[in-house]
Amino acid sequence: MNDWPKTTAELSGLLRDLRGGAPAIMKSFAGMAQAATASSALDTKTKELIALAIAVATRCDDCIAFHAKAAAEHGATKEEVSETLGMAIYMGAGPSVMYASHAYEAFAQFQALKAKAA
Repeated sequence: MNDWPKTTAELSGLLRDLRGGAPAIMKSFAGMAQAATASSALDTKTKELIALAIAVATRCDDCIAFHAKAAAEHGATKEEVSETLGMAIYMGAGPSVMYASHAYEAFAQFQALKAKAA
């Protein structure tokens, strides 16, 4: 079992180091992320659920960690995450089933942290 909150904390440190070595590129990436997740026709929670599904379909554990955290922070429910992961499984077949289990575990850990903080 992964410790997803610990994973995001460790990755954040590594990303800070990367920002120091490639500041212009990382600044551009951060700007793109802010623009992509801003509420417009779709709210930010919905966009984070889409990103979580893509993370599963592309088999990116690190992406799962960050987007599960963001989904929890934006108020996603277990039911919304489950339906999102169902779509990822449908689109990504067997390997997505395995990564969907990672995403669900990560979301549950972040949701529990949010509940403790409240």
